[in-house]
Formats: sequence, structure tokens, C-alpha cells
Amino acid sequence: MLYVDQARWPARGRLWAHLVSDVSFAELHAFAELLGLPPRGFHRDHYDVPSELVPVAVWLGASAVPSRVLVRRLRAAGLRRPRPLASR
Repeated sequence: MLYVDQARWPARGRLWAHLVSDVSFAELHAFAELLGLPPRGFHRDHYDVPSELVPVAVWLGASAVPSRVLVRRLRAAGLRRPRPLASR
């Protein structure tokens, strides 16, 4: 299953959301390609999604969930990849 949270992280003059899968990274990459997200938008375990694409992601089948639920699902699936300590 794919999940997207609310776009509320500002960067480069836009608001951004996160897109994750609790099935596999293959599912996540395929869905991101369908959305037209560039590979550079992938960060360890999620894609950054501009706010204008969040409704499209939901229309294509992603479930809109709060950020804490998104992270919980990633952890439960064993797909959470935290940042290395040196880059925090």
C-alpha cells in the first residue's frame, strides 16, 4: 500500500509531502514514476512530493495519512531507513 502525508515541509519555494510504501521499494519507485517524480526525489525510504501532486497521488491510489501514521507503517514494514547519525 502507498501512503502520502500532508504537504507542509517548505523547500525551494514550495510545500512538500512524503510518499512511502509499506510493501516494497519497487512498488514505491513504480508509483513515483507514474506520478512523474524524478529519481532525485527519493531519500532513503521516501519520495518528496510537491503539494500540487498530492491530490494526484491520492487519485491514483495512495492513502492520505498523517505523518506519524506514515512513519509507523514504514517501521512496521521494516522499510524505515533513518539518517546516519553524522548527518543529523
